[in-house]
Amino acid sequence: MSDIRLYLIDATAFCYRAFYALGGLATSFGQPTNAIYGFTNMLNKILKEKSPAYLGVCFDVSRDTVRLKKFAEYKINRPPMPEGLVAQLPFIRQIISAYGLTIFQKQGFEADDLLATLSKKAKDKGLAVTIISSDKDILQLVDENTLVYSPYKDAGTTYDRQGVFQRFGIEPAQIPDMLALMGDDVDNIPGVEGIGEKTAVELIKRFGSIEALFADINAIQQDKLKATLKANIDKIKLNKELALLDQGLDLDFDPDTLKVGPADYKELFRLFKYFEFKKFIQNLPVSEGPEQEGPCPKVTDAQLKNLIGPQDELFVHAQEKQMLFSARGKIFCLDNLGAHAVDVLSSPEVRKAGHDLKKIKVALAKDGIALNGLYFDVMLAAYILNPSKASYALEEISWDYLPDAAAMQNISAQKAMDLIVKLKPALEQQLQEKNLFNLFKDVEIPLAEVLAEMELSGIKLDVDLLKDLSRQLESRLAQLIDDIYQMSGCQFNINSPKQLRQVLFERLQLKVVKRTKTGPSTDEEVLRFLAKSHKLPELLLEYRQLTKLKSTYVDVLPALVDPKTGRLHTCFNQAATETGRLSSTNPNLQNIPVKTDIGRKIRQAIIAFSPDSWLLSYDYSQIELRILAHISKDESLISAFKEDKDIHKITASLIYGLEEKDVTGQMREVAKKVNFGIVYGLTAYGLARDLGISNAEADNFIAAYFLRYPGVKVYIEDQIQKARDDGFVSTILGRRRYIPDINHKNPAIRELAQRQAVNTPIQGSASDLIKLAMIEIGRQLKQADSRAKMIMQIHDELVFDVPEKELAQNMELVKDRMENVLKLEVPIRVSIKKGKNWLETEEVK
Repeated sequence: MSDIRLYLIDATAFCYRAFYALGGLATSFGQPTNAIYGFTNMLNKILKEKSPAYLGVCFDVSRDTVRLKKFAEYKINRPPMPEGLVAQLPFIRQIISAYGLTIFQKQGFEADDLLATLSKKAKDKGLAVTIISSDKDILQLVDENTLVYSPYKDAGTTYDRQGVFQRFGIEPAQIPDMLALMGDDVDNIPGVEGIGEKTAVELIKRFGSIEALFADINAIQQDKLKATLKANIDKIKLNKELALLDQGLDLDFDPDTLKVGPADYKELFRLFKYFEFKKFIQNLPVSEGPEQEGPCPKVTDAQLKNLIGPQDELFVHAQEKQMLFSARGKIFCLDNLGAHAVDVLSSPEVRKAGHDLKKIKVALAKDGIALNGLYFDVMLAAYILNPSKASYALEEISWDYLPDAAAMQNISAQKAMDLIVKLKPALEQQLQEKNLFNLFKDVEIPLAEVLAEMELSGIKLDVDLLKDLSRQLESRLAQLIDDIYQMSGCQFNINSPKQLRQVLFERLQLKVVKRTKTGPSTDEEVLRFLAKSHKLPELLLEYRQLTKLKSTYVDVLPALVDPKTGRLHTCFNQAATETGRLSSTNPNLQNIPVKTDIGRKIRQAIIAFSPDSWLLSYDYSQIELRILAHISKDESLISAFKEDKDIHKITASLIYGLEEKDVTGQMREVAKKVNFGIVYGLTAYGLARDLGISNAEADNFIAAYFLRYPGVKVYIEDQIQKARDDGFVSTILGRRRYIPDINHKNPAIRELAQRQAVNTPIQGSASDLIKLAMIEIGRQLKQADSRAKMIMQIHDELVFDVPEKELAQNMELVKDRMENVLKLEVPIRVSIKKGKNWLETEEVK
């Protein structure tokens, strides 16, 4: 026998295994990849560890096989191949071909029969064979020249003749006899009742085969077993026929066609990039690593005049305290930021491009250098094109938009600049093609300048108030811990879910409300339910809330104050949410609670810059409902807002069929929950839970709402259909959000996608509106040389620090711009509050 070894892969079995083992794996655009990834991972393992010179890959073609003709129930328990797997098989075949491997398949026969035939033909040609499979029935092919290798479990398991004997106690050729008696659940070969693996092996050891067993069946002394075997003779014989693999298929076999060889790495790169398999790309020979490059060419301040004209485009990039520039196709560094460089950076005429320009603008401003003329930010462009990405790091964007960019890590500053220069035209073209360039140019780019100014202005804190609050919380938490221990009758780690479960459900015998993988749940919803019948869960809720507020805000905020400015400088994230809303970090201003005493105290600690300035808060009134009226064109909603009526009272009167004057406070509260709930895709279950009513009552409320506001119902249906047809929904300004799960088979996932399709145009349009207002206000404050500063944006609210003498001027400007920067079918209303701190503000009429 030759030293040359042919490897044969049972591809269909591995595709199935990968499909179920890696459920949920998909690309960012919704293409399932679990089977593709799992199979490719296994194939790479084989190619790397075994370095095969010859390799063939065998697939089933269909369920209509010769075995099905023999036994109608063959594999009947196995459902049809899932559509998600069917859709991935063509791609798996493409990857196999790109690796330079040969595929075998034959109508009417299973991959197992192909493996059996190919292994026999290979042996006839003098080749040794290794079959890569995890199925028991394949072990019948093992002999002195044929091995079976299962790649799972650490280093994998290789079965030779001795290995099969050690595992089952019989010869490989006797495996079909064993399966004939005990059956095979995978292939739905029905076993004989009462005969498992142990009994089957003992019988085959004793008699050698089922034919010999039936020839001498009276030698069996156990009457029950003998009777069972006699009653199932035909079934057992058929089982063996089903289990025996066909080694005589009519297959062309030429070892030369099975040579592994040369892989098409460009095609593999294309496929892996399409499927977002960064790990696999990094292992390809074409994978780009950091290029070997010399130091960045240095340019003097004087030489800069010859490199950049007044109308030029200047790329800027900062990395690891190094500042790089690119103009007219050349990348360079400055030996120092001299007068000419400062002039160029501050010139609005020189258009600046880069990645996260806001961050660079803030960093330069701290050194007294202005960065003006922001023109193209590749991070913001990528965000607008797809707001659902987890990251907009330069490497991630390059991966998405540069055809030849591989998965990269730890790239040099020069490589980063090269990527930015290449990304700009690629992203600009996409923005133009998708009609998103105006949103990018007129909203996101100018907003970056406004946010940079806000970050630099910072927020003034009453640090002493927070320190005093921290001491109060420490005292209250100490008391809570004592009370919790006393009520529990023992001491335990309150922050340990395991120990808390033992106290609540074993020691105190409280009702288990819901379970998780690790045991009964102790989440907030559960504790709120349990608090109705026991005091301890109520104390636990207070303990959790106070601990979180203390660790997240009360103790952290003073530590974030910049000693140079005496202020806290949050970071406003422009590329963080799928609807276009802003978020903030260090600290997260959006999450400071307003309904708790401690939350209000934290707001009290945010104060005016000086004794002669005030905080002015401008808040949109019911802006999302007004936008719903505008885009749904519902006549009743539009009419209510145009007449400046109490929208919740109007809705209550319509739902309950009463005059407005007869609507009670409770009825108005129900209508308020329905009004806002509709915007967020409210379900009857959700409304029932929130109001403490039955699902039937909640259904009636929602039905009554749609009866009175039919335009809203049409809008909801239209948005869901648009998401199905186009794959995305849009805001008033054209901002897109892709909804890849809108046709998902899982109802819970599909319904969430439907809620996103309904809510995004509303919430996203509200976000676009306040962004437009911020840009206009920022521009006009600068033109007026005002000392007022925009310091916070929290969803629908803008907060300013305003000198006393500019109060009237600021109120007129800000209110006007917020209410009139974008015209809707209904009037936009803004309320104004004034105070020395963010909590104690009073409404200004």
